Amino acid sequence: MFTGIITDVGTVRLVEQRADLRLTIACGYDLSTVDLGASIACSGVCLTVVDKGQDWFAVDVSQETVSRTAPQMWEAGQRLNLERSLRVGDELGGHIVSGHVDGVAEVLGLCDVGGSKRIGFGIPLDLGQSVAPKGSISIDGVSLTVNDVREVEDRTHFSVNVIPHTAQHTTLGGLAQGQHCNIEIDVLARYFQRMIDARKHRNDEGELPHHT
Repeated sequence: MFTGIITDVGTVRLVEQRADLRLTIACGYDLSTVDLGASIACSGVCLTVVDKGQDWFAVDVSQETVSRTAPQMWEAGQRLNLERSLRVGDELGGHIVSGHVDGVAEVLGLCDVGGSKRIGFGIPLDLGQSVAPKGSISIDGVSLTVNDVREVEDRTHFSVNVIPHTAQHTTLGGLAQGQHCNIEIDVLARYFQRMIDARKHRNDEGELPHHT
C-alpha cells in the first residue's frame, strides 16, 4: 500500500529479457534499509525487490504488467517515480494507492496557470466513469486532485494541476503532449463502480435486488 507521495526519482539502468523482464533501477535510497521482497512503487506500479546493490535495486516485471502500463517506462534511461510501501504509523499525505494500474492515459495538453501547470489527459470511457471532479487520482504514482471531467466522443477528458514542487521532484515536470502515463483511480471509486456493475448485471439477468 502507498500514498502517492514520491520519495525519489530513479533511472532504469539496465533492461534484461529473462522469463520476465528484469529491470535494474538506480536510486538514492539507502538500500541497507530495503529488504529483498520489499515492495516499491515504480511510476505507480507495485514491484518486488529481487536483488539490490549499493545504489540500485532490481525488479521482475511480468508480461501482464508490461501489457497494461505505459510502454516507455520499461526502457533503459527512463526516469521513474519511486515510493516505498507505507508502514504503520507513517503520515498519509496523499491518498490510498494500491500500486495496481487501472489503465493508461494520454497527455492531451499542458498550460501554465499561475505558478502551476495544468495538464489535460484522455482515458477510455469505461475508466473515466470512475473519475470525479475534486476526487483523487494517481498519475505515474503521484497523488493528485482532479479538476474537471467531461466526455468527448469516445474518451473521457480530465485535468489536474501540478504545483512547482511536484513538477520538480517527480517526472511530471517533464511530461509533453502525446506521452502516456499510468493511471490508478481512487480505490473507493473502484469498489463503488464494481458494486454498480454487479447490480446492473443482476438486473439485466432479471433478478430484482434484495432490500432489508
